[in-house]
Amino acid sequence: MQIGRRLLDVISAVLSAAEKKRADVALREALRTAQLSPAEKSQVTHLVFSFYRWRGWLDLKKPLRSQLEVVNELVESFAAKPESFDEKELVTRALPDWSREIMPISAALVREFQHEPRLWLRARPGKGAQLNATLNNCVVHETVSDALWFRGREDLYRTSLFHEGEFEMQDLSSQAVGHICSPEPGQTWWDVCAGEGGKTLHLCDLMQNKGTVWASDPAEWRLANLKRRASRAKLFNYRVAPWAHKDHLPTKTKFDGILVDAPCSGTGTWGRNPQARWTTTVEDVHELAELQLSILKKIAGSVKPGGNLIYAVCTLARPETVEVAEAFTRAHPDFEPLEIANPANPLQRGTTLELLPHEMGANGMFVAAWRR
Repeated sequence: MQIGRRLLDVISAVLSAAEKKRADVALREALRTAQLSPAEKSQVTHLVFSFYRWRGWLDLKKPLRSQLEVVNELVESFAAKPESFDEKELVTRALPDWSREIMPISAALVREFQHEPRLWLRARPGKGAQLNATLNNCVVHETVSDALWFRGREDLYRTSLFHEGEFEMQDLSSQAVGHICSPEPGQTWWDVCAGEGGKTLHLCDLMQNKGTVWASDPAEWRLANLKRRASRAKLFNYRVAPWAHKDHLPTKTKFDGILVDAPCSGTGTWGRNPQARWTTTVEDVHELAELQLSILKKIAGSVKPGGNLIYAVCTLARPETVEVAEAFTRAHPDFEPLEIANPANPLQRGTTLELLPHEMGANGMFVAAWRR
């Protein structure tokens, strides 16, 4: 792969900006103004994320062009023969040292992190086969309803199907969380940390536009994006409730089910977001674990007797996963751990689930469930 001067300058600018912000944000800002063709923009995106994916193999003192040439060689070698890479070297170079102390690290996990991530789509309920027939280049998941792995190169955001609300880009593990919640039409649910609404919309769809899904987030701009997405999907069974003050709940409603998709370190997304391997610290993990447990404790009283509480985080770090779940169970004897199953692998059952990237072909996710 030839790296011309213009591309090198853009990549250099992105990497420099990414020292103070997320790489995907820096990349989006740079490509918005760069005079590059779609193919060149795709090449820049590939090289930026590959740089962070293979950063542990690079001599960062060398010129950027030399580093990117090494990155290209590593990407090609790994794509051709991933098993040729020494397992110990992979684990040591691809991830920060602290991760091995608090995560279930294996060679299989790291190999998955080193691959380009899959793009998963969620079709509207019952329309997976129809979407597959229209888009082509898809692999329909065997057990997760309406989940498709898109293998094409088309810009899906430009398709009429996307603008008509026929599908969402949503990682398979995130889709699994919606199915684990299993909300019923007519119920009242609360997506506590809704963000821009990916899981909110899935819950709304699973409820067949009946009942209500409350969506909360401290950032109102995220909830504004949720509204736009819901309008495109023609989903109306939701209610936005901004959580403006951390010590005061945005509602006194009692819910049939609550989903806490809490802020986390995102270590399960290190395949999709490789820069975070080098910016996240073990101190971040422990601080976030405290936040996660505090959120669970604050909203616990909003679950109706007989209602379900689902805790989901896209991290594999034990302080944020099993340790948070165990602490909540100890502190809340009125909540009984609830057995759940991984819809992508129904044989995987338990009161907590670890959805591992190399088993899911998706982000890593931890899920715990209780019934009050």
